[in-house]
Amino acid sequence: MESSVVVADQLLFNESANVPDITAVTISYLLCIFGGSLSVFILFGNLLVIISIVYFKQLHTPTNFLMLSLAVADLLVGLLVVPFSVVLFVSSYQHLHGLLCKVRGSLDAFLCDSSIMNLCFISVDRYYAVCQPLRYRTKINVRVAGIMILVSWTIATLNGVIFTLKAPDKGKKPHICASFQVKTQGTVVTSIVFAFGIPGVIISAIYLKILMVAQKQAHSIQSMAKSGTTVSKVERKATKTLAIVVGVFLMSWTPYFLSISFHPVSNYKIPLFVLQSFKWLGWSNSMFNPFIYAFFYSWFRSAFRMIITGKIFTYDVSNHKLF
Repeated sequence: MESSVVVADQLLFNESANVPDITAVTISYLLCIFGGSLSVFILFGNLLVIISIVYFKQLHTPTNFLMLSLAVADLLVGLLVVPFSVVLFVSSYQHLHGLLCKVRGSLDAFLCDSSIMNLCFISVDRYYAVCQPLRYRTKINVRVAGIMILVSWTIATLNGVIFTLKAPDKGKKPHICASFQVKTQGTVVTSIVFAFGIPGVIISAIYLKILMVAQKQAHSIQSMAKSGTTVSKVERKATKTLAIVVGVFLMSWTPYFLSISFHPVSNYKIPLFVLQSFKWLGWSNSMFNPFIYAFFYSWFRSAFRMIITGKIFTYDVSNHKLF
């Protein structure tokens, strides 16, 4: 499977003959500010999740271990991929671009795919928790969660290795750092199907099933409690939560993968800065994930407050009851 996870980072500077120096410098400063801010938010949010799950024993559950794996992947995106991209854009050392581009591309393929795969397994975990609660503890335990995490990182590692070993076209030396150097539309389709299509379909289908079950349970509550107001709240909360989970994921990644799928069809006429913008939107999903999968839970909010206020450094509150 060939990854398609990096886009042109030197576009504006490669066209410097047509762009005033002051504009290029301004864009560089803006990108540094934006990239730095995005990296900080990604690091801060995911670091809170990681510390919370590792430190508080009450959070040592299969579900939270999956969230921990996701947080680690997203943290490394903010620590390595985003800063690498900014450096590639503003760096004047052209002789290093080939090496840096390859390293950044491999890390990007490895970590972004790991993040997406972890999202898939979290959706599977939520399916059993909501749709088959009586079988949940037998189907999903720490051992199963560990296998899911291992599979996620193994697939991501293989994808990163394949991207690293992918040989460039003979006689062709790209003058920009772009990862989407493919020969046929078939290669593009294969890449998109495995990197985004299948995970996206799995996540959407599972959460749709969860929503249907939640609504069915709400109607059961209505029959027993004779309370239309209670049911309305249950349905609205389930709809809102699942819409945010699926919507943010699709919003972050769909524009990029759609654009690169049509890129070869259009004879590579889609502006590279458009692809670049969509890729940055995809990276931003690593910032959104902590808020979606952690901030929605009161016990994580309690853990975050103890970490931010420094209580975990003053007292041993690892056994503190969060919920």
